[in-house]
Amino acid sequence: MSLNDIVNQLNDLVWGWPSIIFVIAVSALCTLAFRVIQVRTFVRMWKDTLFPKDAGKHTGDISPMQAFLSTLSSSLGNGAIAGVAVAIATGGPGAALWMLILGIGLMAVRFAEVYLSLSKSFSSKQTNSVLGGPMIYLQQVIGGRYLAYVYGLTCFIFGLVGGNAAQANSISLSFVTAWGLPTIVSALLLTIFVAYILFGGAVRIARVSAMIVPVKVVVFFAAAGAVLIYHAGAIVGALELIVASGLSSQALAGGVIGFSLQQALRSGILGITFATEAGLGTSAILFGCSGGDKPFQSGLMAMLSTFISTCVCFIVALCIVASGVWQSGATSTALTIAAFDTVFGSFGGWIVSFLSASFGIGVLVTYAYITRAAWLYLTNGRYQFAFVVMYCVVAFLGALVKVDVVWNSVNVIMAVMLFINLFGIAYLTPRIARELRE
Repeated sequence: MSLNDIVNQLNDLVWGWPSIIFVIAVSALCTLAFRVIQVRTFVRMWKDTLFPKDAGKHTGDISPMQAFLSTLSSSLGNGAIAGVAVAIATGGPGAALWMLILGIGLMAVRFAEVYLSLSKSFSSKQTNSVLGGPMIYLQQVIGGRYLAYVYGLTCFIFGLVGGNAAQANSISLSFVTAWGLPTIVSALLLTIFVAYILFGGAVRIARVSAMIVPVKVVVFFAAAGAVLIYHAGAIVGALELIVASGLSSQALAGGVIGFSLQQALRSGILGITFATEAGLGTSAILFGCSGGDKPFQSGLMAMLSTFISTCVCFIVALCIVASGVWQSGATSTALTIAAFDTVFGSFGGWIVSFLSASFGIGVLVTYAYITRAAWLYLTNGRYQFAFVVMYCVVAFLGALVKVDVVWNSVNVIMAVMLFINLFGIAYLTPRIARELRE
């Protein structure tokens, strides 16, 4: 049995019906407990983010606005370019419907994790060189010290695999597909860039994240908008197919919905969780490390990042379905390139390659900070040079590994990290709701 077969079996095991139900249940719990905060504060979250009257004080390495931009940067990664394509190829067009529904539900989860990370009621002190995040507020739940350590360890591994190796892998794949650039060359260029960022410390990481976000957002919406305009006549049919596929099932047995619906659900949950990272706790680390004193406002800012990344994911999925390439047999970045090729020809590969590179680089940069925070927690602030070397080596190797192994490994690691954080959020949600009312 190959390594890929083993990883696939683990992936099927951790992302079965119990996991699907758990993610949906916690999203619904937060939505109801916070009185549908996604809708109720929709206008305010835009105003507080774009036109803040009082940003409050912060005592960490980065400001709340830099935390927002970094969170958005990590959310707009190759989970949108490659991950959404994998979800559509695996679960069919119906995966897009569940990505949209779950993304809206996960906005409340994102609010909860950031609020927990900054509220003095839950994160009153710094722990092991980390200002905030699940490593701190998880200590307030049953088995908290153990869960906090396991979360820190899985976050570190996820940062290396999902935030580093998987992004390097997608960037390398897009370069090979569109430009014919040798894999070893792209791997070396990525490693040099990552080393430059890491040796600049938190200040350089935050500055580069802030520079990358506007560029990739503008280019993405311009290019994707052109694809949708070109295929405007197919959009209604694509939407109908997405809804019908998302709600259909091929078989009913013992009252359990059939396999096709499970595939759409699982692919949708995997795609939107990896793309938006809501529920993983990474935004809690970023906002927690800002040391801000406005937990409610920061929670709204974090929700906005989830909303934007959810919209991006759905637009990518709509481009793939409306262009008709979703049945082409391609997957990952190659499938997204095929959708853009229908409009831009061979130049479509260049556009997606640029998006993949900018999206992936943004995640690589942001996860350098997130993974560093997990490392500092695990080592009590020691061996920072060893971390820099390790992160650079993983970036290099990530560009050379087979894509299936990388993505499936990410799914397994993400599941452990997600379930621990969601358990903590569900446990503390009644206290959050009570504090919000008071």
